[in-house]
Amino acid sequence: MIDMSKPQWYIICASTGYDYIVRDNILRMVESSNLQDYIFDVVVPEVEEVVEKEGGKKKFVMRRKYPNYVFIKMIYTKQIWYMVRNTRGVRDFCTSADGKPLPMSPEDVKKAQLEKVKAEDLHLQVGDQVHIISGPLQDFLGEVKEIKLDTQKVKVSVSMFGRDTSVELEFGQVEKLI
Repeated sequence: MIDMSKPQWYIICASTGYDYIVRDNILRMVESSNLQDYIFDVVVPEVEEVVEKEGGKKKFVMRRKYPNYVFIKMIYTKQIWYMVRNTRGVRDFCTSADGKPLPMSPEDVKKAQLEKVKAEDLHLQVGDQVHIISGPLQDFLGEVKEIKLDTQKVKVSVSMFGRDTSVELEFGQVEKLI
């Protein structure tokens, strides 16, 4: 049974192109209605991509990881659910069969990288073997070469095509092998 009195992550389906508008509208509603005790975070996950421009120049751009979806960490009450659902641009929550919002599992929250992961929580050290759980190198194995606490990233040496390649990943993209 899910404890609805504790903050959980939920998925909001937004109208096409409205994900940032929905996020901003909910954040304004939280501020104006003093809902900080019920709504803790509203996120539109982004990923950095390299785009090649004319002349071979490369440019880094931020893209939405899950277009038309907004993630919200909140305590579910009928009133909060009603307020969020009636925000401009919100189509609905991802719901269970009975129509109630369905909270995300801890595994899904980790995969979506919605919460910052601390190095202590990872129990990682330089030299540890890790499994990459998301991103383009998903399912690769590697060795931790460096841990960057300030940027929440870890440098991992991965063997590809018979050579070791160094890649930088977010904490949430790796898990320690036992």
